[in-house]
Amino acid sequence: MSDSTITAVRFYWRPGCGFCRALESDLARWDLPLDKHNIWEDPEAAATVRSIANGNETVPTLVIGPVKMVNPRASEVLAALQEHAPHLVPEGAEAGSGGLGDKVRRLLGG
Repeated sequence: MSDSTITAVRFYWRPGCGFCRALESDLARWDLPLDKHNIWEDPEAAATVRSIANGNETVPTLVIGPVKMVNPRASEVLAALQEHAPHLVPEGAEAGSGGLGDKVRRLLGG
């Protein structure tokens, strides 16, 4: 179900997080609008992440309308955008794998 009121991907992160950096790098290739929240500087953002991640502060955590994702692949983010905010998906973007974040997960056994 598409929601044209979604203007950006809510992206919860923390400094020094390699998974956050990798996912942000993957998403940058599509130039997606990100509404970034540093959970170490914003207590409300940290509380939001804990409410999504079973009490943990696991990042990256993303929210796209009704969809909440903990440490997603870029392809999963794009798929959620295609369903819930297709107006944010740039022309020609495909939800394929192969981004830096996917490579890091494979190396770490995730």
